[in-house]
Amino acid sequence: MLKQRILEQLKDNVQKELNQLKTAYETTKNLVQAGDLKSDGKYDTRATEANYLADGQRQRIHELEQELEILAEVSLSKQASASIGSLVTIKFNDMVKKYFIAPTAGGTMLKLDDEVVLVISVFSPLGDAVLNLEKNDSFEIELKGEIREYQLLDIY
Repeated sequence: MLKQRILEQLKDNVQKELNQLKTAYETTKNLVQAGDLKSDGKYDTRATEANYLADGQRQRIHELEQELEILAEVSLSKQASASIGSLVTIKFNDMVKKYFIAPTAGGTMLKLDDEVVLVISVFSPLGDAVLNLEKNDSFEIELKGEIREYQLLDIY
């Protein structure tokens, strides 16, 4: 049940960002098309910059739409090993934290009831290292020249 709530909140977050970005993109596009950015001189680059902004916004809209499609495909069935859609408990330096393994939206911190869950992408060092491990497996990650040892305590 917690995994379903995590996934729904992730989808909601991406959808909100997408809606805001679409509004901003329409504003930028209308500004460019209205011709209000006519050059005041040869060094006035407002129109060019607005076009660059619109292009970047359009690209990000496409990325967010893809993220929503990817999140819609995430399976939440419990597996014996850590995989996309798993909620895992990991111990590092006597600190125990819960992480949700996702194909996207890494770095998102979610607060559900009294629990804080950090979303880790499979493309992050931690997400990549924990994939396919089983309960009570230990693993190491090298970050900034330092070897860190972790233990996978549980998989939900």
